[in-house]
Amino acid sequence: MSKKTVYLTEEGFQELKDELHFLKTKERARIADAIAEARAKGDLSENAEYDAAKEEQGKLEARISKLEDTISRARVVDESEVDDSKAYILSKVTVENLSTGAEQVYTLVNEQEADVSEGKISVESPVGKGLLGQEEGDEVDIKVPAGTITLRITDITR
Repeated sequence: MSKKTVYLTEEGFQELKDELHFLKTKERARIADAIAEARAKGDLSENAEYDAAKEEQGKLEARISKLEDTISRARVVDESEVDDSKAYILSKVTVENLSTGAEQVYTLVNEQEADVSEGKISVESPVGKGLLGQEEGDEVDIKVPAGTITLRITDITR
């Protein structure tokens, strides 16, 4: 897996730990019970329930492995230590689209915490990458799937 540091908020870090705990305790037990129940039904070579339960177990173990890797590389970001003169992770950045005049507010977060419906965009996304390190008043051209957009940063807060 990747060796890249994952920057998370305290809330995002706790959500990952909670999910990992749930998967390791409740979900593993549920799937083990499903496998045992399917085994009890006899011939495993033609047992679709057994195959489905084993496939679900494989997906669960992959998710657990990914969460453990992410948590091991995680660094919780203290908002009070982040420079608020530039756009960095956890910055709330207000931008104006210069071609449409539309104003948008984005909070820059790690990809695990991204949720466009809440205005949280990943620092790995094209817009997130384009805004990182920029200052209030800067104009940036960002390549997005629909073409290139020009954004002016009108405000940066925490």
